[in-house]
Amino acid sequence: MGNQAVTKRWHKYIPRSAFSQTVILIGVLLLINQLVSYMSVMVYVIKPNYQQINQLIARQVNLLFVDGINIDRENLTIVDALNAKVKDDGMKVYNQKQAREDGIEEATYYGFLSAQMSDYLGGKADVRISQGSEIKIWIRPPQAPSVWIKVPLIGQEVSGISPLTLYLMVIGALSVAGGWWFARQQNRPLKRLQKAAISVSRGDFPEPLPLNGSTEVVEVTNAFNNMSHSMQQLEQDRALLMAGISHDLRTPLTRIRLATEMMSEDEDYLKEGIVSDIEDMDAIINQFIAYIRQDQEAIREQGQVNQIIQEVVTAEHNREGKLETQLQDCPEIPMQSIAIKRILSNLVENSFRYGKGWVKISSQFNGKAVGFCVEDDGPGIPDDQIPKLFQPFTQGDTARGSVGSGLGLAIVKRIVDRHQGRVILSNRPEGGLKSQVWLPLE
Repeated sequence: MGNQAVTKRWHKYIPRSAFSQTVILIGVLLLINQLVSYMSVMVYVIKPNYQQINQLIARQVNLLFVDGINIDRENLTIVDALNAKVKDDGMKVYNQKQAREDGIEEATYYGFLSAQMSDYLGGKADVRISQGSEIKIWIRPPQAPSVWIKVPLIGQEVSGISPLTLYLMVIGALSVAGGWWFARQQNRPLKRLQKAAISVSRGDFPEPLPLNGSTEVVEVTNAFNNMSHSMQQLEQDRALLMAGISHDLRTPLTRIRLATEMMSEDEDYLKEGIVSDIEDMDAIINQFIAYIRQDQEAIREQGQVNQIIQEVVTAEHNREGKLETQLQDCPEIPMQSIAIKRILSNLVENSFRYGKGWVKISSQFNGKAVGFCVEDDGPGIPDDQIPKLFQPFTQGDTARGSVGSGLGLAIVKRIVDRHQGRVILSNRPEGGLKSQVWLPLE
């Protein structure tokens, strides 16, 4: 359990997208390559050069002590005596105080150079290097441990960034930019495929996607195009079949209605039942047609939810019962006005059908989405049955009866999904059902 917890904790910091993973992979490989390159240059280029310079300096230092140092006869200090023997104009000998004044404390100690210098001079020697406007090598020879010999490297100017570092930075930047461009090119078809898949899930069937990218991506895109075409054809066939059945059913229903008109007054009790059944069947057929309809307009236009609520309230003013409204100030949102009006009409119809005559419509705005709510005072629905009500041909039979085809809420869910919104059903504490619809601002 502990290892799994640690693994989950680290997974939070790992990017999920293929684009980010590709860029990070290239960056990690590039970092490893840069480190190996840096170490290789240090070991096979820079270190041998310094060793060669170290060897040349050791020869010059040895020359200073070949004939010994006679300071008593000439009454000279060891520093003056060594400076008198220096033949290189750049080389200079310092005592401890002079060396500190000239920056020996800021110089960096190099162990491998000190070990090599100790071998060349035959005793323990220290080698330090200071970098400024020029490179200075400091040597404390074993022959005279109280002095420091400074040897400047003429022509070795030091800039703020070393050529090796600059080279690695340029190569790294170009590699990362190239990897970013490559990953972006590889993921562009996948991003396009993702958007198309979302459109298909909403009932929109885009034009076939271009077959671009790697072989695997082309094959997936081609398979998606075939799937989208098959789904579109299936949707069209289903709509045509349902529309044909609905149209053909209306013909015998019309004949039955005409026949009932010719029935005698003694058969009025039968006539009323037949007419009621015909109206129910006609309403069911209308729901079938509404469900298979795409419910899409050419362009979504800015609309006001409060205006749609007022239109529905006006259309329902002759219905028996009490219809209340509570409207807030809401901004306009892009929507298909006819489809949203169909949602509200379905919810109001269900509320009057299953309630006790009281229905309330309210509009809401939470800063991110605009919504409307329809409440009734009916018996409500068991909580475990609510998620099933959005499935076609499903009803809350136990609590709210079984009138209709069971497509009303399925139509509502379908339209709301196409608007990238949410529909929420819940039971009111006072009794009855509360239906909320939220539509995004964009």
